[in-house]
Amino acid sequence: MTEHTILDSSALNGWRKSSYSGNEGGSCVEVVDAHPSGVPVRDSKNPHGPALVMSADSWASFVSALSDGDLPA
Repeated sequence: MTEHTILDSSALNGWRKSSYSGNEGGSCVEVVDAHPSGVPVRDSKNPHGPALVMSADSWASFVSALSDGDLPA
């Protein structure tokens, strides 16, 4: 599956803060569960902005890289 973008992410319902977001505030990632096209991801500070829809495998790889410290801040 190829990632794609939803230009206005407010068109989707069911956004929740990702459990992988930090508690520092200001750096919250929101996701939608059980979306038929993959895992939509957006910046919570921009609810009308774009969302990247990732395949479940891509999302899992991204989360793994974050938790392993493989992505520099």
